[in-house]
Amino acid sequence: MRRLLILLSCLALLSPLAQSQDSGLPSFGEGNSVSLQQEYYLGRAWLMSFRRQAPIVDDPLMQDYIETLVYRLVETSQLRERRLIVVLVDNQTINAFAVPGGIVGVHTGLIEKAESEAQLASVLTHELAHLSQRHFARGIENRKKSSAAMMAGLLTGLVAIAAGSPDAGMGAIMGGQAAAQDSQLSYSRAHEQEADRVGMQNLAASGMDPGGAAGMFTVMQRESRNYGARPPEFLLTHPLTEKRIADASNRAAQYPKRIYTDNAEFQLMRARVELSFIDDPEKAVQHFEDKRKKGGRYAVAAQYGWVLALTQNGQFDEAKKLIKPMRSYAPHNLVYALAEANIEIESGSYDKAITRLQYALDFSPGSHPITMYLAEAYYRAGYFGDAEKLLKAHSRVKRMDAHLWYMLAEVQGKTGNILGLHQSRAEYFYLNGAMNQALQQLELALPKAKDNVTYERIQNRMVYFKNVARALGQL
Repeated sequence: MRRLLILLSCLALLSPLAQSQDSGLPSFGEGNSVSLQQEYYLGRAWLMSFRRQAPIVDDPLMQDYIETLVYRLVETSQLRERRLIVVLVDNQTINAFAVPGGIVGVHTGLIEKAESEAQLASVLTHELAHLSQRHFARGIENRKKSSAAMMAGLLTGLVAIAAGSPDAGMGAIMGGQAAAQDSQLSYSRAHEQEADRVGMQNLAASGMDPGGAAGMFTVMQRESRNYGARPPEFLLTHPLTEKRIADASNRAAQYPKRIYTDNAEFQLMRARVELSFIDDPEKAVQHFEDKRKKGGRYAVAAQYGWVLALTQNGQFDEAKKLIKPMRSYAPHNLVYALAEANIEIESGSYDKAITRLQYALDFSPGSHPITMYLAEAYYRAGYFGDAEKLLKAHSRVKRMDAHLWYMLAEVQGKTGNILGLHQSRAEYFYLNGAMNQALQQLELALPKAKDNVTYERIQNRMVYFKNVARALGQL
């Protein structure tokens, strides 16, 4: 716990916000309230530990979709601190989480099992409500005698549970306070009820079907029967009762009747997730072909998944035939455009893909998925200088994207920019909480600095990294 507090202190002191914001540390054992700024630092510290344990999805298209959805919901929420980081976790379990400080996580299993965007959004609005209503800070205030050991156990447990290891996570939490029957992780019944109520208000205010909550509960209830004695991850921390389902249905019925249409993009993202869970490319092709033949409301998404599976299996001509009518029907659909560009990249038609993606980027400057696809096309075509220029500019916007820094380092290795390579690797290791490796990269970079400004910038970064490393017990 002491290390966590030191880390919070380092982050507070070294943050650009430190001069204008309260940088004091939360006094967990004395019952003082935790400020929004303290939660912000806590969340960033937590994220570093989480990234080291959890398999993070590096799909820029899916990441962009989830981020867009989250921020749409944030716009109509009661959330005051809106500096969010969205984490997409490669895990087949039904789960989402929100950590104080604006860390919002989504398991890909939740996307697959949700039957509509409103159902997915209902889980996200519930988690955002825990943040907006300050349940973490209120819980700390209500437990004025909570010990440092309990808090350390709680934070360890949060990482483990969110990463998909509920047994280890709950063990850490119970080890922190064996006598406590309800931990901070499992919010109080009153907090859960409040999150359900506020979350549904947010869901409706965003223009989505408030019935999505009851629908998602029904899905979870059905899935829990398939899990046997072990319920879905989300239900370990958010117990599902008949009363809870009934309350959600009754509350939704009080809203004015409207006709809601599902977002077609959600179904396409479901297909991407579904594909990621099938290891054999040939089985994936057969799976989506069978789904497409069945027709129904998911036929278009099945055809999209079929295109992706064919591309993955090297059947490029067949993939082109299937994507062509989809592009003709919706020529401005980004998801279809990127699917077509991906066929060209994987089949070696790099210049065609580059032309297509450059055109798309002109219409959507700064688009994360287009930028990353274009960088990949540049890299595969051997246009390393173009890839570096593109990714370096994008890194100023997406500084917290670990995969971007990894890709930039790879590109800089090809261009011979060894100084940039070491700096990019340092940022990648930092974001993943591997501070010793991050420092090693900066030590390699320092002698290669060609001017005083660069030299000083690297030195300042080293000071920051050393403070973080000490706090994490890595130095």
